[in-house]
Amino acid sequence: MAAATFAIDLPDERATSALAAALAARARRGDVIALSGPLGSGKTSFARGFIRARLGTSPGAGQDVPSPTFALVEIYQPDSGPAIWHFDLYRLAMPDDAYELGIEDAFAEGVALIEWPERLGARLPTEHLGIALAAGPRATARVATLRPSPGWADRIAGLTRG
Repeated sequence: MAAATFAIDLPDERATSALAAALAARARRGDVIALSGPLGSGKTSFARGFIRARLGTSPGAGQDVPSPTFALVEIYQPDSGPAIWHFDLYRLAMPDDAYELGIEDAFAEGVALIEWPERLGARLPTEHLGIALAAGPRATARVATLRPSPGWADRIAGLTRG
């Protein structure tokens, strides 16, 4: 049985970072967070907020969190807890190419943030938190639609209640 889907209004980038930080606090080893949405929808901004929260840094604290658009993957190791693997699969030609990036290690040992998860096709684990980002009513606003698998449903419950 699939868990319910929830939409969360994000009026600005600060709200996007706050949601990312709340989810970062709930993430565990082996978790996969699939970030989908069109170019410019806030996937990388969300990932930056998540990574900074896990690393314990603020946006101006000197921790560079680049988009992995050209490298395809960036790996961050917090002082405690699993590594965070940030994938941008936009340029991935075939789903199996993700294995050259070490994605199986991320699935087993880390927390995987995946932009453009649809590029994985059937290789995307069934157990994951899907987050679809879309433009909101204002230029800086976004709407995040969370689609939790059963393993995520209880962990996001507090975020989705009024």
